[in-house]
Amino acid sequence: MTVHVAREASKLWKKISAETNVEIKLLSGNWKYLLGGIVFQYIHGLAARGVHYLHRPGPVLQDMGFLLIPELGQENAYISESTFGIIFFSFVLWSFHPFVYQNKKIYTVLLWCRVLAYLVASQILRIITFYSTQLPGPNYHCREGSKLSTLPPPGSPFEVLLLNFPRGVFYGCGDLIFSSHMIFTLVFVNTYQQYGTKRFIKLCGWFLAVIQSVLIIASRKHYSVDVVVAWYAVNLVIFFINKKLPELPDRSLSSSQQILPVTSKDKSVKSKEEQYNLLNGITTNGVH
Repeated sequence: MTVHVAREASKLWKKISAETNVEIKLLSGNWKYLLGGIVFQYIHGLAARGVHYLHRPGPVLQDMGFLLIPELGQENAYISESTFGIIFFSFVLWSFHPFVYQNKKIYTVLLWCRVLAYLVASQILRIITFYSTQLPGPNYHCREGSKLSTLPPPGSPFEVLLLNFPRGVFYGCGDLIFSSHMIFTLVFVNTYQQYGTKRFIKLCGWFLAVIQSVLIIASRKHYSVDVVVAWYAVNLVIFFINKKLPELPDRSLSSSQQILPVTSKDKSVKSKEEQYNLLNGITTNGVH
């Protein structure tokens, strides 16, 4: 039994080591995209923090979703966050499965470059929309009478730059159209739809996205319009980015077709070699 466990552990370690070497090579050529996407997550948080200073509480607007979907209540608001947590962490874990599984379709580094492209483009649109018009927040801490609904002028730049973490992140107001939770949810579900392999999980993903939409409205964290706009805005962003960027390499092809993506430098060298061969009448099959 001990020998078997040791053998399996050794195999797993070899898989992780081999995959790490592959991903490090990809990271060396794509780290700027990953870093830029991660930095923009902070910028997005900074923008959401800034709009809170502009927020003015008022009567909750009439909303069709509020009329049709029963209110969860402040004590049950955690249900929405729990569902989002399941979606978020499930996707993150899946994105790293190439390190431990033999059968894989994606490169983790390239996948996250694409995911961050989706997120950044969607978040830029979101920042533009919630700064264009500030609606009175429907969330409990954003309503009239709540001390958290408005913010006094910041006492120092650090109060803004540090986002008043964690309170400033969880108790923001004014960043409504459109829902950030739905951006992440739809980006993750769409990405698995494109690069995942299990049909049942794809169906579960879309089902959870619908449930998440209903729960956001039921917990009164957003108006219905914030969720509806997210559904078409994020899907359109993904559609146009996929049109613009090349398709990610598919690792599920036969081993002879599994070629590590080349860098721009490699492409340049390869192009020069092809031109040289062409001028000298050399083909891959030999000399003419």
